[in-house]
Amino acid sequence: MNALLWVFQILLALHTLMGAVWKVTNSEQSVPSLSALPHAAWLALIGVEVLCAVGLVLPALVKPLAKFALVAAAALVVEMLLFSVLHLASGSTQHGEMIYWLVVAGFAGFIAVGRWKSLAAAKAA
Repeated sequence: MNALLWVFQILLALHTLMGAVWKVTNSEQSVPSLSALPHAAWLALIGVEVLCAVGLVLPALVKPLAKFALVAAAALVVEMLLFSVLHLASGSTQHGEMIYWLVVAGFAGFIAVGRWKSLAAAKAA
C-alpha cells in the first residue's frame, strides 16, 4: 500500500506542477466556469499548487515531514471541490471539466486517507 501511495503522490505532484504552469500561461478566463475567480486568487492558486507538489514529495527526502503529504493532498481535494462548486454555480451544462476535477479530488483524497492511516499506525506503534 505504501508503494502505491508513493506512486500516486509522485503522479499527483507532477500533475499539480503542470497545473501550476498552465495557470501561469493561461488566465482564469480560459475556463469559463472559473472566470468568477478574481485574478489574485488565480495567482495565489499557482503558489498553493507548487507548495502542494513539493509537500507531496518532500516526505520522501525528509521522513519527519510526513504530515506534509497529508496536508498537501487534502489541500488539493479542497481546491478541486472548489473548482467543481464554481463550475456548478456558473450554470454550465457541459460537465467534462467537473468530472475531471472530481477524479483528481478522488485520487488526492485516496492519498490523504492513506497517509492519515499510516501516520496513525506509526503513532500507535
